[in-house]
Amino acid sequence: DEQKAYFYKGPELVGVSPIATGKTTHTTPAGSFKISQKNKDHKSSLYGVIRNRATGQIVNDDADTRKHRPGPGEFFEAAPMPYFMRFNGGVGMHVGHLPGYAASHGCVRMPEPMAIKFFQNIEIGTPVIVE
Repeated sequence: DEQKAYFYKGPELVGVSPIATGKTTHTTPAGSFKISQKNKDHKSSLYGVIRNRATGQIVNDDADTRKHRPGPGEFFEAAPMPYFMRFNGGVGMHVGHLPGYAASHGCVRMPEPMAIKFFQNIEIGTPVIVE
């Protein structure tokens, strides 16, 4: 609810960052998890945009591969998720837009400087608690 992430090294709070979690239709699941994957150059396999191949113009700015298919002369472009840190199935933390409220498809979006710091300081198995 706070749209903030708190980072600890042991019992010591070492950082706080604004975040954007999942919107009402795609909530970020609460619970205790562990980092299971790190990928600096990750792209979504589900979400992105559909573009016109000839002009590059976006024809669908919220494409979901389960619902939307590119038409003739169009292509799907996967959403970039730099510094992706997976912690629950398809859900992870990564660099993304922070509008000041819950706005993602379930992931935890972070400002780039904080995502880089987190990415550099976590390991596979690092605990993640979502409340």
